[in-house]
Amino acid sequence: MIVYEFPAIALRARGRAQRLQLSIAATHSQARYALPQVVQEFRQHYPQVRLHLHQGSPKQVAQMLLSGEADLGVATEALAGYEGLVTLPCYRWTHSVVLPPGHPLLQHELPLTLQDLAAFPIITYEQGYTGRAHIDEAFEREGLAPDVVLTAMDADVIKTYVELGMGVGIVASVALDPERDLHLHALDAGHLFEVNVTRLGLRRGAWLRGYAYDFMQRFVPTLTREVIAQTLQGKAPAV
Repeated sequence: MIVYEFPAIALRARGRAQRLQLSIAATHSQARYALPQVVQEFRQHYPQVRLHLHQGSPKQVAQMLLSGEADLGVATEALAGYEGLVTLPCYRWTHSVVLPPGHPLLQHELPLTLQDLAAFPIITYEQGYTGRAHIDEAFEREGLAPDVVLTAMDADVIKTYVELGMGVGIVASVALDPERDLHLHALDAGHLFEVNVTRLGLRRGAWLRGYAYDFMQRFVPTLTREVIAQTLQGKAPAV
C-alpha cells in the first residue's frame, strides 16, 4: 500500500537518517512555465521531501532518466524515442508569434501565413527544443527557407531579442507572460504549426515512492497512480 504522508524529517535506512527526495529533469521551457505551480503545491504538501530540478535538452533529460539521476522527466521532444523509457502525454500546446511595437505584421490582415513570417528575420528555439521540428517542417512543406538569425533554448531569451528589434519571435504559447511581456504583441500561430505534446518520461520498470505518483497527478490529474503503475509494468500501452 502506498502511503502519501510521511514523518516531517526523514526515513531511517541502515541506521542513518535518509532525507526523502524527488529528482525531476525538465527542459528550460517546462521548468520555467509548466512546473512552477505544481512544484509550489507539492512543497506545501510535502515539506519533508527535497526536490532536485535538473534542466537540460530533451536528450539530456532522457539520459538523466536512463542513468537514474532523475526520477521523472518532462519534455516535448525526444523522450518517446528511447526503448528504456515509457512516456505519458501531459498537455497539448501551440506556438505564438511575438512582435515588438510598430512591427509591420501588426498591420497585416489576419490570418497570418508562413509566407508573411518568412519575409522577416526569425528568432526561435534551438534544434531539438520546444517544438522546433514542427516549425521547420511547416516551412519546408511550403518550400520556404526562413532566415533564422538567432536561436536559444529559453523563450525569455528569444523575447529579449525580439524587444531589441532583431526579428520576429516564434515561441510556445505557454511562454507568454502578460506581466513580463508588456512591450510585446502576440499573434496566435496555432494554424501554422503542428500541435505539440508535452510528455512525462519514466524509466521502464522504475519503482517510485508514493509522493512521486502524487507529484505526477498534481501535474496531470488524469495520470492516476493506477494508470502510471500499469504503464510501468507494461500492462497499459505507453504513448
